[in-house]
Amino acid sequence: MFARFINLRMVALLALALVLSTVAYGFAAANNVDPSSAGDGQAAISGYTVTNIRYTLDPANPVNLSAVSFTVTPATAAQKPTSVYVKLVDTGTTYTSCTNPSGDNWTCSVTGVTAAQANQLRVIAAQ
Repeated sequence: MFARFINLRMVALLALALVLSTVAYGFAAANNVDPSSAGDGQAAISGYTVTNIRYTLDPANPVNLSAVSFTVTPATAAQKPTSVYVKLVDTGTTYTSCTNPSGDNWTCSVTGVTAAQANQLRVIAAQ
């Protein structure tokens, strides 16, 4: 009788494990991720090309930068970035958010960075 009880428990446990694994597989198989682009770096990044870089000096104090603008061209038109950030000083930890005034053009207002301090242009772009 004891062996029969254990066998019945084992069969029930195995059936429950089979049902749960089937349900988990079904949820995982339905998890689709749309293709997108993202890039971060100082050199070539996949998904985007950064061109037409222009630095603007602060008119009140031309030692300081007031903005940097550039064009971010996606690999495909459907993958235009919605968020772009820049960092101009390699030892800094501050990233500046950018705005998209038109098309693929982005402008980032910069404060507290002199032209001499700006030793990199690190662009983070994401869809």
